[in-house]
Amino acid sequence: MRDNWKYIAALVAVALVWALTFPFTKIAVLGGYRTYGITFLSSSLTIVMLAVVIGLRRSGLPLHRAAIWRYVMSGILGTVVFAGTTYKAAEHLPSGVITVCMATLPLVSFFVSLALRMERATAGRVAGLALGLVGVLLIALPETSLPNPAAAIFIPLAILSVLSFAIEGIILGKYGMGGLDPLQLLLGAAVVAVLLTAPIAWGTGTLHLPQGVFGAAEWAIVGSAVANTAAYAGYFWIVGRAGPVFAAQASYMVTGFGVVWSILLLGEVYSPWIWAGMVVILAGMTQVLPKPKLPAPAL
Repeated sequence: MRDNWKYIAALVAVALVWALTFPFTKIAVLGGYRTYGITFLSSSLTIVMLAVVIGLRRSGLPLHRAAIWRYVMSGILGTVVFAGTTYKAAEHLPSGVITVCMATLPLVSFFVSLALRMERATAGRVAGLALGLVGVLLIALPETSLPNPAAAIFIPLAILSVLSFAIEGIILGKYGMGGLDPLQLLLGAAVVAVLLTAPIAWGTGTLHLPQGVFGAAEWAIVGSAVANTAAYAGYFWIVGRAGPVFAAQASYMVTGFGVVWSILLLGEVYSPWIWAGMVVILAGMTQVLPKPKLPAPAL
């Protein structure tokens, strides 16, 4: 029983930390940083942190074929596309709205798995998908939902980031980790992300390096990189001990904590339509996610 509470506490901690990345992203954007410039800086910090950890463990970074294609795939889908679309959406949408859009991850993952015939359609799961769509429409359509109604056209961009993340998870779920541990995969993906985003950020004029005294935006980028790396590591720790189904329940809490962090750190205020959309999306998630089952405590 004590182990069960340990897993629950770890799940709450991961969600609490992961949710910080959304308001941090908004703070960085408000400070003048943009899309691939943020991705480059954040991924560079991730490389430094993980290189130190992996160096201390003396586990190295595998460079065999199975590892390299996973680095490239995760770097593109899980970092470049995911972060690029998220940061672009953050230029126009409140942090809390992006957090709510991220709550559609289990719904999008199920939809992709259904299209690939990796999952079976049931009445409950189809109802969950329908609820998720209704929830997104409640946020996007009413003119009184967003502070700037014209920003609703950027909601599909936030959903696209979720789609890229979902596809990455499905590929890893189908083909496995290729003998990599989670930190090695994260490090390899971060290296790919830096190599890809450096020329893009330079070419688009968004490669702004911090100069002089760090302000809120610079510390937000640092905080986002630390929070994202720590949350990923914690998430994979939970997956390895309590299973992926239990770990997936973090989606619920990330949404709630993300909205709370956005209110506390950014002073965001949401219309009743956004609150209603969040409730409906979370209701849809309950129909798509399997019931969590903790491992039995050792006797």
